[in-house]
Amino acid sequence: MKGVTTPPDVDVVLPCLNEAEALPWVLARIPDGWRALVVDNGSDDGSAEIARALGATVVHETRRGFGAACHAGLTAATADIVCFCDCDASLDPARLVPFVEEVRSKGADLVLGRRIPHTRGVWPVHARVGNLALAHMVRRRTGLRLHDLGPLRAARRDPLLSLGLTDRRSGYPLQMVVRAADANWRVVERDVPYLPRAGTSKVTGTWRGTWQAVRDMSRVLRETAARTEGSTG
Repeated sequence: MKGVTTPPDVDVVLPCLNEAEALPWVLARIPDGWRALVVDNGSDDGSAEIARALGATVVHETRRGFGAACHAGLTAATADIVCFCDCDASLDPARLVPFVEEVRSKGADLVLGRRIPHTRGVWPVHARVGNLALAHMVRRRTGLRLHDLGPLRAARRDPLLSLGLTDRRSGYPLQMVVRAADANWRVVERDVPYLPRAGTSKVTGTWRGTWQAVRDMSRVLRETAARTEGSTG
């Protein structure tokens, strides 16, 4: 990744917890002219130092949680368009280029990556089942014909902030989609390869992690449903 010396065209938020092994590959795949915002969420493997040495801007978020890291990156961003990508090398940030073009051309307000496993075993069965169940609940709740709630996504920064996202755990990506749908955003889904991650998964690599993520997201769905009913009551 080349250093950004002018105001960034796009900011890419990369929530990071002990991803020293994956960071070199991920940061090398950030398109020229874009800025990588690595949000260190309490790493103890030198991730922050590696990211800084490779030219990324490092943001520190002491409150643990995927949503806390994502939102810290969003608030630190200054570019008009903000992207999100996992920092474990399971998703290629270069794939965000057409996402950004679609947002910039106003073809969509929020573009999501639908993960397509690159090889067998990349996506554990329990994680895929949990994701499909949540996608089904989102379709019933919003009418959006989505198949995945993956972390690769792009949208404009100011409208994202206006959604008032409050979840700071695993429910953050889902809350973004639901509130975007409630705001009548054009939400689209585009296929992206899902690659073998580097290191050990902190969330979907275990049944316990998957269950926690599903529980967090289910809670968000209940909260957004109550919020909608309250506004129309």
